[in-house]
Amino acid sequence: MEYAAGLTATMLEVAGVRLSRGETPVLQGVDFRVERGERVALMGLSGCGKTTMLRAIVALEPFQSGAIAVDGFRLDPGPLVGESRLRDLRRRVGIVFQFHHLFAHLSALDNVTLAPRHALGVPRDEAERRALALLELLGIAARARALPRELSGGEAQRVAIARALAVDPPLLLMDEPTASLDPARRGELGETLQRLTAAGRTLLMATHDDDFAREVSTRVVILSNGEVVEAGHPHQVLRYPSHPATRALLQSQGHLPSPPQAHLPGLAPWLVAPPPVPRQNEP
Repeated sequence: MEYAAGLTATMLEVAGVRLSRGETPVLQGVDFRVERGERVALMGLSGCGKTTMLRAIVALEPFQSGAIAVDGFRLDPGPLVGESRLRDLRRRVGIVFQFHHLFAHLSALDNVTLAPRHALGVPRDEAERRALALLELLGIAARARALPRELSGGEAQRVAIARALAVDPPLLLMDEPTASLDPARRGELGETLQRLTAAGRTLLMATHDDDFAREVSTRVVILSNGEVVEAGHPHQVLRYPSHPATRALLQSQGHLPSPPQAHLPGLAPWLVAPPPVPRQNEP
């Protein structure tokens, strides 16, 4: 593992990552990049490898070949290493799990201050000040003293986001962020995520929710059978999919995709720009 000093435009690079569990291949040579400030939706049907990819990026799951670089910190194939050697990585990337995994016996505030206090040695008063600022940013400062069982699904998710942001990572991963949210809460989450990227964060979200991806993401990456099959602007890929896996994903959500467009020779289908939207004063 190496850290290359200096900022680059690329926040995350996944190159040729292969991961198997026993004899079962899960990721089969995954390649994609996420640039700074992007909101990228990693999409695909259940079992395509989305969550496994997120877990590999945060060094919760070993991979057998390829490489992952997060803001210059490189993860190489092989067994997982101890947390003491991953401190630089933990400062660069946070993850919000689908089921939140808040500590049930701790208040929302204490859940958020846990990592800064115990992993980074931040004094309690300073950690609480930062945590309250995050909870205020996410609109739930009034619930700071509530226990997880006293929170709604949307509130628990925001606490989990605040906890992931407490160590100030430039990259945030989210696993199925809309799974437990009603339409109103989904809209609020989308606004929150747009504020985070406006403030300098970069987001990678594993989701099968194509409506959410259209509304929130700046780019989508489609996985099928552990490999990237299509990528590009959400309105292009999700309106005119070029791969059967993307069409199957849309159909699973009750959406009938449009027929594939004719594409320019020599260009990958997902690199073709969507048709321009006419202005209101144009015929």
